[in-house]
Amino acid sequence: MKEQTIFQGAATALVTPMNREGVDYPALKNLINWQIEEGIDALVICGTTGEGSTLSDAEHKEVLRFSLEVAAGRVPMIAGTGSNDTAYAVALTKHACQLGYDGVLVVTPYYNKTTQKGLVASFTAIAEASTKPVILYNVPSRTGVSIEPATYAQLAKVPNIAAIKEANGNISKVVETATLVGDQLDIYSGNDDQIVPIMACGGKGVISVLSNVLPRETSRMCHLMLEGDVAGAMELQKKYLPLCNALFCEVNPIPAKAAMAAMGMCENYLRLPLVPMEENHRQVLLECMKNAGVKI
Repeated sequence: MKEQTIFQGAATALVTPMNREGVDYPALKNLINWQIEEGIDALVICGTTGEGSTLSDAEHKEVLRFSLEVAAGRVPMIAGTGSNDTAYAVALTKHACQLGYDGVLVVTPYYNKTTQKGLVASFTAIAEASTKPVILYNVPSRTGVSIEPATYAQLAKVPNIAAIKEANGNISKVVETATLVGDQLDIYSGNDDQIVPIMACGGKGVISVLSNVLPRETSRMCHLMLEGDVAGAMELQKKYLPLCNALFCEVNPIPAKAAMAAMGMCENYLRLPLVPMEENHRQVLLECMKNAGVKI
């Protein structure tokens, strides 16, 4: 592994359990312990799946602190610190580093979007403020802007920028990026339906929504690829594809929260503008969970 590699395998982009009173910390503690007991390789706290954008500043910081305390060094911990306001992302990144996180995940600016030049300037400012490795998160379907392969090549030269969570859905772009950055940046899949293809391009694993529900199995898929068992990994990719699709039939983390509630892990509560899953979609999700062997 390269010096700045944070993890290999599967990292769960963890949901943040909530109720009408706020963050459900007992449920969060149970969820973190269960993920680690199931063999997850790393955890991402307060990312998109964790509804970081609708946590207050105080909540965001407390969820980061609490989660790190519960994990107690058992797995690498990654803090979601991205924002469409670079100054706020810098402040959150500094806070996460001071707490003792192993790395930070920084999404591209949303709504104000910016240009490729702006992406380089914003990510560089955040990386310069960080004392830990930075993972860039590219998810154009949600943010309206995509990091181009040539831009990754520029960013690869910035100290502390160590990896990419790639969710652009375009395998050709992943190949182009891998060609340009070589071993300067680790690549993680940001899409659960593309774990095997992206790892076949040299990826180190996945930052996953699926692993909220199936941590052990998602990790196994990645480790089969790392061990060179492409056929074995592909069998799992195909087996869990219907569940992957069901988990994204509405905006993430709406289905993930419904799934975790069905497993008894947390309430099916989301912050507006997100609302609970449509019942017909939920029934399909539950059926896919049963078919995948999830106990509900």
